[in-house]
Amino acid sequence: MEVEIVWLVKAAWITVWIVSILPLVIASIPSSKLNSFRELVLSFAGRGKILHPSSQKFTVPQKFFGHFYVVGVVWTTLLLAATWMYACKMAGGSHVFSFHMTHVEHRFKVWRAVFLLLLMEIHVLRRVIESFYVFKYSTSARMHILAYVGALL
Repeated sequence: MEVEIVWLVKAAWITVWIVSILPLVIASIPSSKLNSFRELVLSFAGRGKILHPSSQKFTVPQKFFGHFYVVGVVWTTLLLAATWMYACKMAGGSHVFSFHMTHVEHRFKVWRAVFLLLLMEIHVLRRVIESFYVFKYSTSARMHILAYVGALL
């Protein structure tokens, strides 16, 4: 089970890199042949003052970005609960999934993951509170619908 989870996490990170970071790296290459691709990336990233007027119909209010943090809280809570249960059950005395590590190393890695997820949970909860109760978004603040959907995914 642990091997499949590790493989899924690695696949997710590779997918995130390909979908989000690689286009930015390609768009930042100083070549006139990439101008149309650069404009496309800028149109997706456009918000506020850099939002092209023709893209206004594909926008949502920027206050919708709070939904991203709600999804983040739900997802992080699920990961934290699952990892915590795994840590309590498997790291207590099992060597089943730690073929190349000693028992102490395995326990340390599992509880470190719990600690990091707990920090992430605190951070995302703070951002939810900021998004809904602290930030005062302008009614004209807009973001591209693809940026919104991408943040939710």
